[in-house]
Amino acid sequence: MRVLKLIALYTALALSANSAAAGIDEAQPLREGTMKKLLFHGLGKNTSDAVITDAEGNEFTLADWGGKYVVLNFWATWCAPCRKEMPALDALQAELGSESFEVVTIATGKNPLPAITKFFDENGIENLPILLDPKTELSRGMSALGLPVTMILHPNGLEIARMQGDAEWSGESAIAVLRALMDLPDS
Repeated sequence: MRVLKLIALYTALALSANSAAAGIDEAQPLREGTMKKLLFHGLGKNTSDAVITDAEGNEFTLADWGGKYVVLNFWATWCAPCRKEMPALDALQAELGSESFEVVTIATGKNPLPAITKFFDENGIENLPILLDPKTELSRGMSALGLPVTMILHPNGLEIARMQGDAEWSGESAIAVLRALMDLPDS
């Protein structure tokens, strides 16, 4: 019985990997402008199970977003490129946010909650969560060196792409890349 369970698990992982690879093949040529910095992985990379919190202290792990494509962004209030790209990430969530896609932004390191709230208010950030990684456990577990770092997670939980630095996440190229990954028609 155990052998049958293992066969089923490996088959499911293989099918998931094949569908991810197909989406990556479609998405790669669509990278233009700042999206050219987005690097796809040949094989998905494991993610960290470190705990993060929201503004109220509720705890989460990346597994809470399982089953969705996730644009995972590590940022900080003191990081100028992070601040520059946050409105684009907010617009991306407004455009594509759904049961199958979410932008997850995580303030990593020392980011006082009042500073985050003030930044969100001043910049009209309405569609993104306030999530905190104050001890940098998740960002270190994900090897996020420097800020901003943005990763794309497959619904199976594996990291399939990564970008160092800011980008125009609400631009035509980013939307086209993500639609190709998720196999969504152009709008």
